[in-house]
Amino acid sequence: MKKTIYPVILSGGAGSRLWPLSRSKYPKQFLPLLGNKSLFTQTLERVGGNYGFGAPLVVANEHHRFMVNEQAEKAGVDVSAVILEPIGRNTAPAIAVAALRAAEEDAEALLLFLPSDHVIIDTPGFHKAVSDAACAAKQGYLVCFGMNASRPETGYGYIAGGDKIEGAKGARLITAFKEKPDEATAEAYVKSGDYTWNSGMFMFAANTILAEFEKHQSVMLEACRKALASAEPDLNFLRMTEEAFGAVPADSIDYAIMEKTDKAAVLPSEFGWSDVGSFSALSDVQDADAEGNVFTGDVLTVDTKNCFIHGGTKLVSTVGVEDLIIVATDDAVMVARKDQDQDVKKIVDQLKAAKRPEADFHSTVYRPWGNYRTLNIGDRFQVKEIQVYPGKRLSLQMHHHRAEHWIVVEGSAVVTRNDETMLLSENESVYLPLGARHRLENPGKINLRLIEVQSGSYLGEDDIVRFEDDFNRENDK
Repeated sequence: MKKTIYPVILSGGAGSRLWPLSRSKYPKQFLPLLGNKSLFTQTLERVGGNYGFGAPLVVANEHHRFMVNEQAEKAGVDVSAVILEPIGRNTAPAIAVAALRAAEEDAEALLLFLPSDHVIIDTPGFHKAVSDAACAAKQGYLVCFGMNASRPETGYGYIAGGDKIEGAKGARLITAFKEKPDEATAEAYVKSGDYTWNSGMFMFAANTILAEFEKHQSVMLEACRKALASAEPDLNFLRMTEEAFGAVPADSIDYAIMEKTDKAAVLPSEFGWSDVGSFSALSDVQDADAEGNVFTGDVLTVDTKNCFIHGGTKLVSTVGVEDLIIVATDDAVMVARKDQDQDVKKIVDQLKAAKRPEADFHSTVYRPWGNYRTLNIGDRFQVKEIQVYPGKRLSLQMHHHRAEHWIVVEGSAVVTRNDETMLLSENESVYLPLGARHRLENPGKINLRLIEVQSGSYLGEDDIVRFEDDFNRENDK
C-alpha cells in the first residue's frame, strides 16, 4: 500500500437478530461467536499496523467504550481515537464525523470503513481487495466492496455493476442499488451475474466523501461539524454531546450518499465474507455435521436435522425436530424456525417495550473494572458473583437503600469503608452498612472473585452515588 490507508471501525450496532446471545449493552461484535476472539478483535487484527495500515479510528456507542478499549488492548492495536455516539444516528453521520476528524490531519487520507461485526475468512484476499479498491479511491471514486452473490439471499441488498473503471483493478461503476429482494427477484439477480451483495464496507478519500456530503447532505454535514466541535476528551475518548449529535439527521450512507452520487463504484470481491446478521448466517460460516446441524455447547439430539443449537453451559436436548434455531443462555431460551430468523428482533422490540433487562444485559454484566453475575434475587435480597481485574478498582460510592456483605472467594481485596481501609484474603468477609462510603480494589495479579449479598428496600443498579471513579462514570445514566 503506497499511500497509507486508515481504517475506521464502525461499532454502533446492537445485533438484535442474534438475541439472546447479543444484547444492546454487550452486542455481537464484542462476543466470541467464532473461535475465542470477538468479531471486533478480529476486525482490528485484520487492519493492524503489521499489514501497513495506519492507526484505526473507532466510532462507537458510548455504552460500549470500555469494551472497545479492553479488546483493542488485548488485540495489541493502538487506536488513534474513539469517537463516542451518545445516541444512534445510522452510518451516514458516523462516516461524516470520522471523515471530518481524519481530514483535520490529512484531507486526502484514504479511509477504509468497516463494520466491527463482520466475518472475513480469507485475510490475504481481503488485503488484496483493499489494495485494489485504493486504486479507484485515489481516482476520486466512492468504492463499495461487493460480495459474490453465491445464492439467492433475501437478507442482503444488491448492487448492479456497470462499466469497468480504467486503471482501477476490477472496479466498476454502480448502475443501481437494490433493496433486499424477495426470493424470485434474488434468484433473477444471481442468475444474471450482474449483481453483488452490498457488504456495507467502503473506501474513499476524506476530501471526496466530504465533498459529496456537501453536495447531497449539506444540512447533515454541518450538523456533524457542530457535533464534532462539541466533543470533549474523556480519557482516550472523544465524547460528543447528546444535544449536538441528536440534532444530526439519521440516515444510512447508502440512502444519504451512495444512491445519489455519480462517483459510486463497486469492487466485486470474494474473501469469505459474512455479516453474521442472523443465526442462519452464523450457522453458514460453521461446519455442520452429517445431518446439517451446527451445535455449540452442551447439546444432545435424536433424529434432529438442519438445526442451529447453542447450548452454552446448559444441556439442550432435542428429539424429532428440524430447521430450528435454539439458543439457551443463563437467563433466556429462544426457539425459532430457520426461515423466520430475521424476526428475532421482534422479540427484542417486545422486551424493550416492556422495559425488561433481558433486552440490554446478559446475566453477566461487564464493567471496565471486571464483571458481575446475578446468582439469585428475591424479596429484599440479591446475591451476585463479582470479579475484579488485577490492578482495577470500583468507584468510591454509597447506596441509599441497601446494605452489602462481601465474602472473598479467590484472590485478595482492599476494602475502603468510610474512614477504614482493610485487606481481605480468601474466606474473609466484610459488612457495608446502608449509607457507608465504600470501595473495592484488587491489588493482586489474579482476578479477585467474591460473593456479594445485598439486602434492603431497593436493589436497583441506579442506587449508586459515585464520589470518585477511575473511569469518569459519575454522570453515566
